[in-house]
Amino acid sequence: MPGITTKDEFNKHIKKVLIDEKAVQEAIARAGAEISREYEGKPLLLVSILKGSFVFLADLCRAITLPCEMDFMIAKSYYNSTESSGDVKILMDLEHDISEYHVIIVEDIVDTGQTLSKLIPMLKERNPLSVKVVTLLDKPSRRTAAFDPDMSLFTIPDLFVIGYGLDCGEYYRNLPYIAEYNTEEGVCSDV
Repeated sequence: MPGITTKDEFNKHIKKVLIDEKAVQEAIARAGAEISREYEGKPLLLVSILKGSFVFLADLCRAITLPCEMDFMIAKSYYNSTESSGDVKILMDLEHDISEYHVIIVEDIVDTGQTLSKLIPMLKERNPLSVKVVTLLDKPSRRTAAFDPDMSLFTIPDLFVIGYGLDCGEYYRNLPYIAEYNTEEGVCSDV
């Protein structure tokens, strides 16, 4: 059942813009140029961890000026109330045999690092030529796993952020910028 149906309801949860659309696009252009230089002449596979990274992947792949393929997966760490179970379940797996590719995992945000710290070794068992992680946002203050992305476009403080693929109750992914969610107006389950 839909929760937010008007612009007023939608906008009241946007506390402030943290990273505007222009800054996001400029950072993606720089990342695309760097990836294009590094992977020239190499078979490249961009992997989006759904759902949040699909917007970032769409713009990043267009900023890369060499041939690349794309694939998608859904992976989730399961948590009890406060601790990770240490288990990662793949809900949707890749279609590619990654043993013939340099793989770049494209993430929207690295927070605790729990999922990626378990997922990367699982992918390495499939013998890719290499594996790296590129994330739009990095929130190192929340890290509970020994994991750092290879490339971060922005480092942010411990705020609940929305936009550019990041959601709250499946809303706000369509914002063209990164914003702080206004928790004073309710939590995601309230929208």
